Amino acid sequence: MENNVFEFFEKYNEEIEDRVALGIEANRKGFATVTLKDKDGKPVNGEITAIQKNHEFRFGANCFMLGQLETEEKNRLYEEYFADLFNMATLPFYWDSTEPERGHLRYEKESTPLYRRPPIDACMAFCEKHGIEPREHALAYDHFFPQWLWDAPVEECKREYERRCREISERYADKIRTIEVTNETWWWSERTALFNEPDFVEYCFRTARKYFPANQLGINEQSDLWREGHKTNERYFMQIERELKKGTPIDAIGMQYHMFFKREDEYARTRRHYDPSHIFGVLDLYGTLGKPLQITEVTIPCYTDEAADEEKQADILRRLYSIWFSHKDMEQIIYWNTVDGYAHAAEPGDMTAGENYYRGGLIRFDFTKKPAYNMLKKLIHEEWHTETQVHSKNGAAKFKGFYGDYELTVKTASGEVKKTVHLGKNCKNDFEIII
Repeated sequence: MENNVFEFFEKYNEEIEDRVALGIEANRKGFATVTLKDKDGKPVNGEITAIQKNHEFRFGANCFMLGQLETEEKNRLYEEYFADLFNMATLPFYWDSTEPERGHLRYEKESTPLYRRPPIDACMAFCEKHGIEPREHALAYDHFFPQWLWDAPVEECKREYERRCREISERYADKIRTIEVTNETWWWSERTALFNEPDFVEYCFRTARKYFPANQLGINEQSDLWREGHKTNERYFMQIERELKKGTPIDAIGMQYHMFFKREDEYARTRRHYDPSHIFGVLDLYGTLGKPLQITEVTIPCYTDEAADEEKQADILRRLYSIWFSHKDMEQIIYWNTVDGYAHAAEPGDMTAGENYYRGGLIRFDFTKKPAYNMLKKLIHEEWHTETQVHSKNGAAKFKGFYGDYELTVKTASGEVKKTVHLGKNCKNDFEIII
């Protein structure tokens, strides 16, 4: 008999459903006050229809396969499916692909093609076209450090890193809010002197702040953090706490969630990952640091294309997204590879490299949607979505909705008026419309 990976979700089902429902109501929704007046400032009564157009909360994925697929039809569907579901995209700012040779930058649309590394300008154009917020990943990451700097001394690496920050800032600082500065510091190697500097994280953030003074600077770490406990002596927590005490300008805390375990190891390796009480404990702990939390990379594998496996993937994601979305400190959830068969380090369609990795998409290799894709679309765009009608009394009306952008349509005896407003978690949310 197969082990039940849902055992803890089922054990704590009532408590978790209650906390999730209360959390979503308290943390993801708010009241808007709409005041209708005529040109003389007198109150006007009418019918107000509010339709949510976008979430303030960010749901996204990486867009590493943008324009990279084998056929124009696949490329078209990739953009369509992405834009229909997400409002954020992680862009591949890996240093070894944005500057594979010293001084030879790959930002412009016409840059030399690289697998899973579309030029940044092409990604930016896609985001702008569809109203998607771009997200930078990552300024300093040793796995993709350019080879031409591997043997360079520390001071040279620092000069080049500062130049990189300056160049990216000049091109994108006013277009990209979230700048991920460091990534996976637990895995840093010894092949470059820079990554072994004791003040490396502090240096990277302080240098980034110099060039990104108005941006959100994020730190990011791999999925092992969930296997630890939720106590203050956990290493990622202590690393961030130490940096904040030194004044390192960390603005957001990134947390990966890749379940890259083989099927035979899934049950044993996911006991903490699939324990909702533990998940909430980790979120509550990191929330004490006073910075917003971001689920920066998510992979939940299917293992096979059988219906039961695909439904299980969808069910796991439904439970996880609901917990994350409900938590007061969370602000982003980024799925990783949206389509099967295009993960890092494999030829397109090569599932033999590991079903735990290459079947981790929301869309099958043939570009049919999995239950997980449809489930997330229903959650984000139907269940966590507001459309309502209210009538003003003495010119004023209120409605409660999910935080985000709204189109208000006001109908009065004198005609119809439309207005776009933003209902924000940290905003006053009083809107005046002149009829």
